[in-house]
Parts: sequence; structure tokens; C-alpha cells
Amino acid sequence: VSRPREGNLTGLVILLLSTLCAWGQSPTATLPKVPPELEKVRAALVKYQDPIVAVRDGYLSTLACVEFPRPAKPGHVPYPIGAMGIHFLNPNFVKPIPDPAHPAILLYEPDGGKLRLTGAEWFVPLATGVKQHPQLFGHPFHGPMEGHYPLQRLEEHHYDLHVWLFKANPEGLFSPTNPAVKCKGYAYSLDLDSPRILPEPKP
Repeated sequence: VSRPREGNLTGLVILLLSTLCAWGQSPTATLPKVPPELEKVRAALVKYQDPIVAVRDGYLSTLACVEFPRPAKPGHVPYPIGAMGIHFLNPNFVKPIPDPAHPAILLYEPDGGKLRLTGAEWFVPLATGVKQHPQLFGHPFHGPMEGHYPLQRLEEHHYDLHVWLFKANPEGLFSPTNPAVKCKGYAYSLDLDSPRILPEPKP
């Protein structure tokens, strides 16, 4: 049996590294530390480091890179200054009871001409008929709140929970915004104010 030549092995390693870089993720990037239950979620989402795979699986880009550069006003969701990035939404996973294994939204950061996967968002519109304030991974969702106009209609009242699985967040793993995420230089960056907090829906 012939052994692979050293040159062939070197070429294979270069090809694999090139593929990883083409996805927009560094193969040596340090991932944030997460609890064991979120390790499983992250492992299931690793394939979406390639945004083409995300689109093939039903996640559609909402185009804008969303930033919140100002402190929250009174009566609004208390977002820390930072960004969420670009949202890829899968309508199949928008349900009144969120599925921990299937976030409705993937979060990406523009990085040159590529997109870098940074996290996931579980998104529950009130229009789904949600009966109680949702919670996942021991954390209550933010909201209910108005929609993020102009990317959404104000009437799209919802709860959401962001988890920064692929990019460390100085504000915390479950913070809705991440000051380490940047939209600068991206053609469709969008500066927003945090949305208004709404009363809990009546049972």
C-alpha cells in the first residue's frame, strides 16, 4: 500500500484552511466559554459559519447590519451600546414555544467581503399566540417590545433572546447587543434606538 506523499498532505491541509477562511471564520478563533447545554447548540450551528448553508436550510438575510449607538431611553429596552449585526431569519422556527435546538435567527457580522457567524437569536412574536413570557437556558427573554423599525413594522411586537455563541461579548453571553460587533464600512448599516417596552399580553 502506497503512503500519501508529504506534498499531497500539505496541499490537503492548505485546502482545508482555505475553505475555513472562505467561510469567514478563522480556524484558530477563540470561542466564548458557554455552559454544556449551549455547547450542544453551538456544535449544531457550526455548519452555519458558511452563510450559504444557512440560506439552503431556510435562513434568509434581512440585509441590514443593526447597531444601537445611543443609550436606551426611559421606557425602552435597556440595550447596552453595541450592535446585533445582520439577522438571518428562518420562518419555520418562529413558534410560540421556542425550540432550544433551532433558533429562528442567526447573527452575522460583516468582515470585509465575508460574513462572520457571531450568535443566535430565539424570536417569539406575540402574533404566534404565546401564552407566557418565554425562557430558555435559565434566562427570560427580553420584551415584549415593539418591532425594530424600519427593519420591522412597529406592530411586530415580540420577545427575543440573543446568545453570543461564536463571538465573545463584554456585556455578557445573553446581552441583546455586543459592542465587539461592528457594522462600519458595510453598505447597509442601520443605526437604531432600542425599542419601546410593552405590557405583557393578557392570558
